[in-house]
Amino acid sequence: MRQHVNPLSRFFQQPLQLPPPPNLFADGALPLHLDIGCARGRCLLALAEQQAQRNHLGVEIRRPLVSAAEADRRQRQLTNLHYLFCNANVSLESWLMELPSGLLELVSIQFPDPWFKKKHHKRRVLQPALLLAIAAALAPGKQLFVQSDVLAVIEPMLAVIDASGCFEPSGEPQRPDAAGWLLQNPLPVPTERETYVLEQGLPVYRRLYRRNGTPPPALQSLEQRLQDTDNPADTPPSLA
Repeated sequence: MRQHVNPLSRFFQQPLQLPPPPNLFADGALPLHLDIGCARGRCLLALAEQQAQRNHLGVEIRRPLVSAAEADRRQRQLTNLHYLFCNANVSLESWLMELPSGLLELVSIQFPDPWFKKKHHKRRVLQPALLLAIAAALAPGKQLFVQSDVLAVIEPMLAVIDASGCFEPSGEPQRPDAAGWLLQNPLPVPTERETYVLEQGLPVYRRLYRRNGTPPPALQSLEQRLQDTDNPADTPPSLA
């Protein structure tokens, strides 16, 4: 069962100064995989064991999950893995801006908490400002991976990504219906949620993006593009 927290509450709106990679990993110069909303972190734990050539950072808004994940990491003595407690939409943007150029290799957002009501849309993890910070930190050719088992969750994420103009879909194999959903997870380890969903015979919606060379637009411009998409100007007025 998902345990929601309200990211807009006063407690979670307090910005945190996140440590730079050299303070988190034995070798801070290794390529970095950032997993936003890593939950209990078991997927990232297995990835760090398999991919010693890459650093892995999981950020999560639920502090007890971060504490448990960090205990696992210390027990395994993994020096290419770390977990941090933070609200990604409050504390991650400035951290991404300070990363050395070319260090960030992959950003993943997997099965984020669903916020369906329109009044709760600002609680969603992939807000326009965060997407722009990710785009600015990823060099051309680097990757952004998103997946969910709920269309109503992943479709707004894709809308933000596509509206930015900074990413192009990447990866095979894809579904033959031209929707672009990946049949397989490009990561070698599934999340616990992914395993549960697949065991129920339910679909998982995945999209892998590659950063192109387009500079990120201004935040106001991106927000206007999204608004225009939600309220197309060419919709004819009612004749009633």
